[in-house]
Amino acid sequence: MNERTGIITFKGNPMTLLGPELKVGDKAPDFRVVDNGLAPVTLASSAGKIRIISSVPSLDTPVCDTETRRFNQEAAALPENVVVLTVSLDLPFAQKRWCGAAGIERVTTLSDYRERSFGDAYGVVIKELLLLGRAIFVVDANDTIRYIQIVQEVTSEPDYAAAIAAAKALL
Repeated sequence: MNERTGIITFKGNPMTLLGPELKVGDKAPDFRVVDNGLAPVTLASSAGKIRIISSVPSLDTPVCDTETRRFNQEAAALPENVVVLTVSLDLPFAQKRWCGAAGIERVTTLSDYRERSFGDAYGVVIKELLLLGRAIFVVDANDTIRYIQIVQEVTSEPDYAAAIAAAKALL
């Protein structure tokens, strides 16, 4: 497994990302995660749609909570052919409970707990924590990556405006 350093920190401490370094223009790798009902979800599950894919360490932390709520608000203003997927290693049961409590309706939370296939394919597994790093990938309807932000400090929020703008540019 490819190890990449010097990209992210957690509370100021350098961390190692595992997996490939994806670039804008790359074909989006497939993945296999599960939804809140334990049904499998792959990249093909949202074929033909513009995807904003947000990876987060855990929904039960303040920044992940804020980020997912913000994307839920932003998604309400986007057309139906844009989907927002939030992937974490949280168990699907915890994701479902959190979404219910937070009133999340426009963001689909997905769990990578079984195989870590999203984290491994997108290069966002933090070796030292065995959690997903905070990152945003915008994937077009043809499965090409059009925008990437790997958030440098894991405890910081992503650039919401840039991610939304990247998705809107594909409409």
